Order: sequence, then C-alpha cells, then structure tokens
Amino acid sequence: MTWWNSLDPAAVTVDPGGRATVRLRVRNTGDTVEEYRLGVVGPAAGWARVEPDVLRLYPGSEGTAEISFAPPRSPDAAAGPTPFGIRVEPRENPEARDVVEGQVTVAPFSEIRAELLPPTIVGRFRGRASVAVDNLGNTPLTAALTLRDDAGRLAYEVDPTAIQIAPGRAAFANLTIRPQQVLWTGSGQTHPLTVSVRRSGDEQGHELPGSFDQRPVLPRRLLAAGGVLAALAVASVVAWLTYAPDFDGSARENQAVAAPAAVPQGGEKDSLDDAPAPPKGEKGGGGGGHGGADSGSGGTGGGTSGGGSGDGGSSGGGAGEAEGG
Repeated sequence: MTWWNSLDPAAVTVDPGGRATVRLRVRNTGDTVEEYRLGVVGPAAGWARVEPDVLRLYPGSEGTAEISFAPPRSPDAAAGPTPFGIRVEPRENPEARDVVEGQVTVAPFSEIRAELLPPTIVGRFRGRASVAVDNLGNTPLTAALTLRDDAGRLAYEVDPTAIQIAPGRAAFANLTIRPQQVLWTGSGQTHPLTVSVRRSGDEQGHELPGSFDQRPVLPRRLLAAGGVLAALAVASVVAWLTYAPDFDGSARENQAVAAPAAVPQGGEKDSLDDAPAPPKGEKGGGGGGHGGADSGSGGTGGGTSGGGSGDGGSSGGGAGEAEGG
C-alpha cells in the first residue's frame, strides 16, 4: 500500500434532520502522483456525502475530505448505531483499495399521525368507523386509543384499545358506536365525540374530533308516503260504501224472473174457464131425451117420444163434447 489514512472522529452522533461531519485524511506514501477516489458504503450511504470525492496527491503529500451525515427526519433513518465505510480506491493501483470503517448513531424521535375514517358517522341503531395511526418516527411505538362522549348519549367499543406500530408502518383500530336511545321519528340528531390517540410515555395525546349523526328509524318521506296511502285507502272504502251495487236486490229480481209457473195438482182447482151454459130450450129437450131414453128402455115409447129422444141424444152428445173438452 502506497498511502495512509485516518478518520477523525471514528464515531459520531446525529439527530434526524440534523447534520454531523467527520474528516478523512489521506497521505500518498508512494513515489508517483496518485489520484484517490472516495465514496461512502453501508446503510448510511443514502444520506451521506463526501467532499471532495477525489483527492489528487503528489508523493509525500496529504489531503483531507469531509464526510457529512444528514439523516432525514423520517423512518428511513433507523434510530441507533449504524456502521459505515469510506472506500479509498487509488487510480494507478486499484488492487490497493481499502475501506475505512466508522459508526454513526442516529438519535431516536417519535411522531405519529392519526385520522378518523370517516369523521362523520351515520346510522340508526349503530355506526362503524376506523382510526388509522401512522408511525412517522424511527422507533417502534405503542399507541392507546380512547373515545369520549361529553353528552353521555353514546355507547361505544374500541378494538383494539392499544396497537403497536413499527417505524414507517400504519395500524388500524375499529370503532362501534351505538346511541343510548333509538330515534324512531322526527329529525336526526348529531352527537359530538372525540377519539384520543396517545403514545406510551406521553401525557397528552392526539385529539380527533368527530360526530355521530343519528337518523330516525322512520324517516319523514316514509311517513308522508304512509299517510298518502292511508288516505287513499280510506277514500276507497268510502267510495265503495257509497256507490257499491245492490247485489242482494238484483239476485232476488233474477230469481223471481227465472222461477217457473206452478203446475196444478190433482187436489187443486183447475184454472181453466168453465164451459158455457147450454141454452134454455136445450135444457127441456134434454129432459125429453132422458124420457125417451127411459121409454126406449121400457119398450113402450111413441114416435114423438122417439124424436125427443133424438134431440136429447144431441144434447147429450153436446154435453159429452163439452165435458170431453
């Protein structure tokens, strides 16, 4: 090796968002002009810088480079000691390259960001929400969650009540909110609430304001529609009772028209008209007839009596026709 180096100091501490420096001295112990290329290796290379990054030295001369460490205030710079190395590579003799080692310690810091999702919770019997907690620090943390209702009108559950979060990660907790009294009708009510997220070791936490909008079980639109339907039903019943047809009277009339005439029975009086009475003269002839008939039967009747008998037979025949009719 034709060069010599020294790192001063070999260990340094830096705050996130701050800056710390160390110095590297390089001496050319060879007999030719040499150019040395410098660079940082290791986890700290992302937020470290070397100025200048090239030293051109004559034989026996010495040069100095400054290494700056500026870790960001974010989870990318993990808290605690972090080893690093400064690579020194001669241009003329690359096989003689070497790495000078050191250590930088990043101080811890804590920072969280919490959000209530959604900030306005809507429901009738219950509502659900989530609390998102982001760990923006460079150390693991434990956060405790509580919910507060100043009016005392809500019942709530937080699951879980404490969460552990790694640096640069996020965790969620679930909230279930129920009103103490169910709102059946009327207008909705708004219940303010506050979610507190507190890191372990901190006396004060992050306050997340929110609200629970309680909606009625039977909204006004439904009540209005029900009233309209009820009014229509009452109107329909009244109209039916007023203008309904008389089905019983019509049925009775139809039965009277369709009933057949009664057929006379043997014991009832015949509805036919009586036969007209015979003339008076025919009544006497009838008597002579009867006498002729009698005389005929006795064998002593005369001719006049026989004529009377013939008239009587005619009367008898007419009577017989009348009866037969």
